[in-house]
Amino acid sequence: MARRHAVLGVLMLAVIVYFNWGGGGGFQPPWQHLPPSWWPFQPKLPDLAFLRRNGTRFVSSDTGDDVYVNGWNSYWLMSEAATGRAGRVEEMLRRGRAMGLSVCRTWAFSDGGGSGALQISPGRLDFRVFQALDYVIYEARRNQVRLILCLVNDLNAFGGKAQYVKWAESAGVNTSSMEDPFFAHPIIKGYYKDYVKAILTRKNSFSGVRYSDEPAIFAWELMNEPRCVSNASASLLQAWITEMAAYVKSLDQNHLVTVGLEGFYGSKRSDRLGANPGVWAASLGSDFIQNSAIDHIDFASAHAYPDTWIPKASLEEKVKYLSKWVDSHLSDGENVLKKPILFTEVGSRLREKLGGMYDRDLLLKTVYDKIYKSAKKKQAGAGALIWQLVLEGMEEESDDFAFIAWNHPSTYKLITEQSCRLSYISNNGTNRNISHPCSGSRI
Repeated sequence: MARRHAVLGVLMLAVIVYFNWGGGGGFQPPWQHLPPSWWPFQPKLPDLAFLRRNGTRFVSSDTGDDVYVNGWNSYWLMSEAATGRAGRVEEMLRRGRAMGLSVCRTWAFSDGGGSGALQISPGRLDFRVFQALDYVIYEARRNQVRLILCLVNDLNAFGGKAQYVKWAESAGVNTSSMEDPFFAHPIIKGYYKDYVKAILTRKNSFSGVRYSDEPAIFAWELMNEPRCVSNASASLLQAWITEMAAYVKSLDQNHLVTVGLEGFYGSKRSDRLGANPGVWAASLGSDFIQNSAIDHIDFASAHAYPDTWIPKASLEEKVKYLSKWVDSHLSDGENVLKKPILFTEVGSRLREKLGGMYDRDLLLKTVYDKIYKSAKKKQAGAGALIWQLVLEGMEEESDDFAFIAWNHPSTYKLITEQSCRLSYISNNGTNRNISHPCSGSRI
């Protein structure tokens, strides 16, 4: 018995080494090749309640308490795990939770034939990469973080809808007569549905829990920033969202569903066009109100990028614009849609300090304060997710808006304070679900 314990100790050490330094040959569960009787001890995963929608609020299915979200984006979790850097996944989730962040939005897709692709071709999925996604979900549950999992990209990064069209054309499908074949062609829509079914019915190789039964999944997002520029009236995208949201719900009644919209108002929404960042925004084939009103869409999403949308504006003008943008969407959620509003991407470039705060802090605080004010009134402002958080040494995943939060004390403090005050509202005057003392101290 002592000999066996010694061997198990060596195996446990190997597991720790693997998850902290990663494997060179891509992601593999450390105990995959061992007999079950030799698997290292896995602690019981914490219980999490599913979240439901009650009017304009998210509520916990077990207590009925209102739930407000302070969260973040780290789109790269699956790809990092799949390329031998699983330790970064655990570390990012741990640090996020230590800041009181409760929801992380990340990609559950990677389409194409390149290294790290989850969907190599229609219906052909890479089992190794699927295990990496298993691990992301498992670690999220272990850290008591919920995930918004996005199912495809409108952009070409990680394949996107353009990859679906290429697959169809390679199979001999004529797409030339379609305004936007991804949203219109039945074969391409079938590819997407097949992928959705594969994801939702997947059984996690770590926990044994089907994705459709996993409470660590906050919501399914149909697409990242869908646009249909060939159909500016938004009718084509509207039909696609209606069909796909109903399909997701037919497979999974446990989870919330959202679209993934940027939040632009369509060309027919004359009374709202003034909230758009420019006339170009109404021509992208989406409409925040129309698209979000669909029955099987549980909450509305919007993004906020004043640095990109109005790049020549002064900081004062950007703050003023952002304030109007948030107010408009919160009002629509409360009075028109009667659904929660989640700002799922809030991004700003880091600039020089102004009066002791970075420009980013002023813009982020504008969003945070309006969310908090709405939440205090039990209205539609459900939360915001900053774009995006990365770790040290992750320059390859960085963009103009990525940052290491703990390297920027003023932003770090702002984030943790928002976590605390939303948790206080969610938990009826206590901070019992925050994993740190809400002091704003660094990790």
